[in-house]
Amino acid sequence: MRISRNLLHKLPKVELHCHLDGSLRIPTIIDLANKDKINIPTSNHDQLSKLLTIGKKRGSLEEYIKRFDITLSVMQTPQALERTSYELIEDVSKENVRYIEVRYSPILHTEKGMTISDSVEAVRAGLKRGEKDFGVKSGIIVCGIRNISSEASLKLADLTVRYKNKGVVGFDLAGAEENFPAKDHREAFYMILNNNINATIHAGEAFGPSSIHQAIHHCGAHRIGHGTRLKEDKDLMNYVNDHRITLEVCLTSNWQTRSIRSLKFHPLKFYYDQGIRVTLNTDNRLMSGTNLTNEYLLAHNLFGFKLHDFREMIIMAIKSAFIPYNERKKIIREIANELEQDFGIMPEFIHSKT
Repeated sequence: MRISRNLLHKLPKVELHCHLDGSLRIPTIIDLANKDKINIPTSNHDQLSKLLTIGKKRGSLEEYIKRFDITLSVMQTPQALERTSYELIEDVSKENVRYIEVRYSPILHTEKGMTISDSVEAVRAGLKRGEKDFGVKSGIIVCGIRNISSEASLKLADLTVRYKNKGVVGFDLAGAEENFPAKDHREAFYMILNNNINATIHAGEAFGPSSIHQAIHHCGAHRIGHGTRLKEDKDLMNYVNDHRITLEVCLTSNWQTRSIRSLKFHPLKFYYDQGIRVTLNTDNRLMSGTNLTNEYLLAHNLFGFKLHDFREMIIMAIKSAFIPYNERKKIIREIANELEQDFGIMPEFIHSKT
């Protein structure tokens, strides 16, 4: 079967690494700015799109993150958070995403007096309404921010504990890696792990494998966001593989932030061939100008992944999701049946990496 964009678009998919504040629609940003009287650089659709979407304008991770100032400025009310969460679910439903974990940092949405609890309630409401209307299941990952403070991370960890089994499925640490080590936030992760909550940490994107080592051994991460530079430490890479620690790979965004010198040198295929659990993700749909179908097509064009490889990655993704085992089992069954019956994609048990 020829692999086309249309075919990949139709595949049932799972996304584990998607930032809410990096996945807004341009018309929504303009509309929210008008309604809430927020100053944004321009209200012209094309100009704002050019400003926010990176395209081929590569830069540092810090430059990439700077664009979030605009999206965050219009996400300071419960109504805005509910709307953007709902719209994200509608957007991903159009490319047959069955489950998505949406991450954001509540502490970045308090400029107009909204509490961090209010923000979780709003995002949860938007995601639930989206599930009801479009059938996409979802979970919230609360993000601590490396460059804010360890005290803020602890406060967000406490929030995560309070919303465990109430829409929140995990805890993350995001933001600039260099000079802001994960180990400074280990008290927050101690609280997370002590309360039997899952953890993922951005690591090995702009900094070397030592940041992945810290994420795993100081903070107990169950998954790694990006992990691009893991291959530089073979012993650690073997540990990640042996313990089935999943890498949340974001091809387009890794190229845009200069985590890799060229897309053809991205280690995704190398990791996959080693048997490491790898998943494909968008990171930020708006800033990176991408969607999950684009990421799958990119992986096919770059590395020659076939349909059975994508089956493996989709199953790996749902196996790595931060939801209860029995729920994962049910979704795996549904997706596997659909892949087999509608697309004729059978598992290759001899080469299975899941």
